[in-house]
Amino acid sequence: MIQTPLPEAPLVDAETAGRAVAGGALFVDVRSDAGRAAHGELPQAVVVAKTEVGRAFAVGEPGALEQLTGKDQEIVVICGSPAGSGPVTAELLAAGFRDVVQVDGGFPAWKAAGLATEEPAQAG
Repeated sequence: MIQTPLPEAPLVDAETAGRAVAGGALFVDVRSDAGRAAHGELPQAVVVAKTEVGRAFAVGEPGALEQLTGKDQEIVVICGSPAGSGPVTAELLAAGFRDVVQVDGGFPAWKAAGLATEEPAQAG
């Protein structure tokens, strides 16, 4: 039996993603704790572990993101690269979310575009 790969959400450049976030899109950071600690935070993003996506996006269920309004909500997913965000966006699309994009180039592209970030915490 041939398995069809899950569809991945479209890639958008960081500037387009930034406009979507500024316009009210739910901004989801799926980078690891270590990745965020090493490279910096996205103050406007909600952090969701890749292993928790199913629970976090279970509309109307306990444990779902409080910012989640429904499956037609605009969602921007960012990771360190599309290799990390692609599987997450595919999971969201498979779950019925209709307006999902991922940031082409991930966090490095977001930061290079001059969009809001917070510097990583410095080790004491």
